[in-house]
Amino acid sequence: MSFDARILTGVGVLVAVAEAGNFARAAEALGLTPSGVSRAVARLEARVGVRLFDRTPRSVTLTQEGRHFHAQVLPLLAGIEEAAGEAAGAAATVSGKLRVNVDPWFARTVLAPNLQLFLGRYPLLSLDLIVSNHREEMMTGVDVAVRFGPADGASLVARKILETRVLTCAAPAYLDRHGVPATPHELVDHETILFRDPRTGLPFPWGFDRSGGQFEVDVRGRVATDDPSTAVEACLTGQGIFQSLELGLGRWLESGELVSILTDWSEERYPLYAYHPSRHLPPAKVRAFLDFVQEVCRSGTGHG
Repeated sequence: MSFDARILTGVGVLVAVAEAGNFARAAEALGLTPSGVSRAVARLEARVGVRLFDRTPRSVTLTQEGRHFHAQVLPLLAGIEEAAGEAAGAAATVSGKLRVNVDPWFARTVLAPNLQLFLGRYPLLSLDLIVSNHREEMMTGVDVAVRFGPADGASLVARKILETRVLTCAAPAYLDRHGVPATPHELVDHETILFRDPRTGLPFPWGFDRSGGQFEVDVRGRVATDDPSTAVEACLTGQGIFQSLELGLGRWLESGELVSILTDWSEERYPLYAYHPSRHLPPAKVRAFLDFVQEVCRSGTGHG
């Protein structure tokens, strides 16, 4: 397929429509008429040979093919935007809208408490946050994503932010009623709060690590959730014992509202990665975000 400059125009219109949700708002953002936006989308669909949007009288949404196309072209547009910035001598300016897809636990305990510090440092930047556990399509429509767990996504650039311990904890009220387990194997006689792996839908196994000796315990619990914040709140009320990442637990451990138990078996580490789609130098706003996240996590200000 020979290059058609109109494709670039059509891609810009597609992104505007996907963000606005209908032709009228996209037209207003682009300074075009709704019919002009509609014609540009129709030309793009004819050129690529697939239907990119499902249209209703009230809204338009990307088709499956449209979502895939959208995810592929966004990094290219970001690259063009960065190249234009460099040509204008603005490569070091952190500005514009930064779209970030973040893990819920990270969003609540690390990012949200530090938003004022981050945005105060970059007054020309705005932040659009998507909070999700899921990894599927985590890069769709965003500049950067943050997830706990082993790195994945061969087409993505992964940057390890840190490794954090996995702690087993409980509220003092629970331990007063049921006692403190002396070994991980005694957990089979306790009520636990389970956290579901969003990739499998099954509860994460409870792992323990002591001097390189790793093993799992088959715990039981009547509460399972895919939201760690909910699990911690239930743990705080004395519902049961919970395994959580140390990153973000600081304020509850320091206040005594939660107690870390089985500490001799808490050597397991779990990584936190940030992902961005382009293998080229990321835009200044992405670099600023990645550096800031690493700074607050390693300084301890990201521990809740």
